Amino acid sequence: MQQVDPMSVALGYWSLGLEAAMVIGLRLPRLLAGNPAAALEAQKMVAEKIEAAALLQWKAMTGALGATPLSVMHASTAHYRKAVGKNRRRLTRR
Repeated sequence: MQQVDPMSVALGYWSLGLEAAMVIGLRLPRLLAGNPAAALEAQKMVAEKIEAAALLQWKAMTGALGATPLSVMHASTAHYRKAVGKNRRRLTRR
């Protein structure tokens, strides 16, 4: 496994924050519509968050996140960036 440096971890956090803010901006108008599609989006959002958290816990318990604190931080950020990126792509497709 390659060595992870603190700057790449910080850059990953920064990128995750930017992409998450974009997803929030894409979701808010849909949720504020208050129609049945908004309710489905809210349910999908909660289910995705639970799934992402449970999968990250599984990865942590099995050692798939790495052995050092920096590698765990880097892998955790990458895990959430993958989920957020999937949402961004789905929300911009429509």
